[in-house]
Order: sequence, then structure tokens, then C-alpha cells
Amino acid sequence: MLDLDLSEFKDLFTAYTELRVQENRTVNITFIKGNNTLNQRSFTGGISARVYRSGSWGFASHPGFTADKLKTVLRAAEANALFLDSREHRARGPLPAIPGNSEKDLSTVRPRLSQKELVEFIRELDDHIASTYPELAGRTLSLRCLDMEKKLLTADGSYSHSMIPRSLIYVDLSLIKDGRPVELFDVYGGLGQFEDQFSSPGDLFEKIAGQHRHLIKKSEGVFADAGLKTCVLDADLAGILAHEAIGHTVEADIVLSGSAAGGRIGQPVATPLITLIDYAHSYNGETCPVPVYLDDEGTRAEDAVIIEQGLLKSYLHNRESAMHYGVAPTGNARAYQFFDEPLIRMRNTAILPGSSSLKEMIASVDDGYYLIRPSNGQADSTSEFMFGIVLGYEIKKGKLGRAIRDTTISGIAFDMLKTVSMISGEINWMSSGMCGKKQLIPVGMGGPAIRCQVNVGGR
Repeated sequence: MLDLDLSEFKDLFTAYTELRVQENRTVNITFIKGNNTLNQRSFTGGISARVYRSGSWGFASHPGFTADKLKTVLRAAEANALFLDSREHRARGPLPAIPGNSEKDLSTVRPRLSQKELVEFIRELDDHIASTYPELAGRTLSLRCLDMEKKLLTADGSYSHSMIPRSLIYVDLSLIKDGRPVELFDVYGGLGQFEDQFSSPGDLFEKIAGQHRHLIKKSEGVFADAGLKTCVLDADLAGILAHEAIGHTVEADIVLSGSAAGGRIGQPVATPLITLIDYAHSYNGETCPVPVYLDDEGTRAEDAVIIEQGLLKSYLHNRESAMHYGVAPTGNARAYQFFDEPLIRMRNTAILPGSSSLKEMIASVDDGYYLIRPSNGQADSTSEFMFGIVLGYEIKKGKLGRAIRDTTISGIAFDMLKTVSMISGEINWMSSGMCGKKQLIPVGMGGPAIRCQVNVGGR
């Protein structure tokens, strides 16, 4: 599907143009209590073009890969740009550009498994869980694989060809305790095609055993006491906080619509212990969960420092918002499907590690909670957030106590970050995130554990 040589069509560009061909390939397999309820493989792809004229964008797309369809899309995008410019009369100059070239194909070199073999892999894993943990009331296993392949050519010389895969297995276990269901899920896998992430079902047995142990403790646990508490938030929670409650408020389009981050560049928004970065593709020499080397506007992707030692340093930009603020674009324009226009999106957002150990952090808490795994959550442009907590433990006199049942945490992120007093020395990434800002897209998030004050919900 990506056999088209986009350079052959550059002579058809009559203004600043972005030409993209893309295909998303997915595999979805689900077992519920041993029954294969979903077995699906799908392909969605096509051509899109954006044309910029004096501040107005024209966009068009088509679900085909022929040269004739590509020419039709280019003509339609040009006509749309001319029409909007005739109505809007923005009279803006050229967009800032940081062009680049990138070829990143992360396809596996291993022999590919057939759909039938993938189904049998999940069935074997399900059979192991059923036989090893017969007390479970329910179990759901889901395989989700996504390959995003794109080619992009822009009028100012950027070119990229990328194939970025992600493979995940979701495991949801439940049991009945005192007549009530108790549930705990986890996600395994990350960047790469299935064959690079999973060699055999047995590789997951130990991890699922740990998940089961947490479930048993949770079933015997207690409800948290409501109120403002001293808590240690593990990496997954620090990551979702960085993404949902902070990251969205600094996306420049959200800032322009009135977010809490507006007008606060250079001001303190957190304790000096906090440095928060949206990484483009690499951290500490390792590839991030969602690497972006050239964004979908053709901008070379660079790390964006959002908070540095407690001070708000920058927003996340596409080319248009960068022109508005008089700064360089950061490579944060991303589109999920071929028919989607690029939006300002995060890539891999994380708080930097500190110097404490998790053991020291827990020992420093006299009466509080160690919160490990979030479920869903939400935040708004004021940085107010509420996240579900599906796994956590009491901390009593510096030691872990009983597990707690499902609860929530809430607060104002920019206020809560000012209470952070300790940060652990390692960073862990959550590789399964999907951000839902107008269009779904994979994101990475992570961080160290942080010690802070946060509102905990009760029963």
C-alpha cells in the first residue's frame, strides 16, 4: 500500500503542502472465561493532503492508494485552501519550519505468526490461568496489536517513512469476596510487533502470578479513609498525572482556548524537585514507548521541556501555534488515521527521576497510602483531575499495610505538584496509553514514584 513514490508528485504542489499516505493495521483477539468472543484483523488506509494559503488550511483525503486518487486529493485540498482563504482573509506569512528526513521501520525480523497461531497463544494463556487459579470468578484476556505505517512529503523538503508497532495483552481477573466482585487488570507488552514482545505464553506466567497475589490481597483489603493524605504515587500514576493533568494544559491549542497554563511561562507551578519533559523518541539512550522522529507536519521532533525545576518553561506546539508564540515548533503534530488532520499531541511525557528510593519514601510516611495502578481518569484545562485507583496499600508507621479497595484521587495538579517532597531514582514507562483528544492516538507516559499530598476518596 505504501509503494507510491511521493516525490513524483511534488511538482503538483502549488503552495505549502503536506502529502501523506498511511495504513493502520490492527489485530484484536479476546477470550472471556475461555470463550473466544473476538477474532479480528483490520486494515484502514489511504491518502491525505493539507495545503496552506495565507493562514488558511485546506484538507482532503481518500481511502485509496492509486496515483489518480492522490492527484484528486491534492486538487481537492488546494481548492479547499483557496475557498477558505477567500472567506477568512487571514493574510498570515509562511509557517516556521524545522525540516528533516527520517526512515524508521520497526517491523520484526522474526517469522510472523498467523491469526490462528495468535488465537492459540491467547487460548494457552487463558487455559493456564483457568487451571492455576480455579477460584477466579472471571477472566478476560485481550490481544491488541497496532501497526502504524506512514509516508510523508512536505513542500519544504521533509520526508519520512515510519512503521511504528505496538503489541499489548490485557489481563483482567476477578473473584467474589463476601458476595461482592473484586477485580484487577494489568497490561503486558509495548513497542514492537507481537513476535518481538512475546515468545511464549510461559513468559507471562510469573507476571500473572504477581497480579493474582495483588488481587487476593485486594479482596481481603479495606476501604481507604477519605481526605487529604500523604501518598506515594507509583510510576503509572505519576505518568497519567503528567499526561492528563499537566500535559493537556500545555498543549498550545488548549492554552489558546484558556487553560490554566496560559500566561504562566517562567512562573513556579511545582516544587523545584519537578522537571517534566515530553520526549520525542528516546530517553537515556533507550527508545520511548511511542517514538516520533518526524511529526505529521514534517517537523523534526525534539524533546520539549515543560517544567524545569518547578518553573513552567514551554508549551507543546505545531507549526501554526509556534508562529503565534514566536517560538520553534516542537514536533508535536500527530494524526491517528489517514483521514485525520494533525493535532498538537503529546508523545512520551514523564517527570524526571530524583534521588530517593521507593523504600525510603514509604518509610517516610507515618499514615498514608502507596498507590500503584490507575484505571480511567479525567482532567480539565484548569489542571483539576480525578483518577480511579485499582491497586494500592496502606502505609502505617513507614511500613506497607493492608491492600485497599477501589478508590479515587483528585486535586488541582499545579497545586498538588507543589507538595511533592521526594522523587524516586528510576523511571518506568506505561506503554499502553491511548489519548482521546478528538482522535485516538498512542502515547507513552511514565516517571518515577513521587511522595505528595493528594485527596483520597473513601468508600
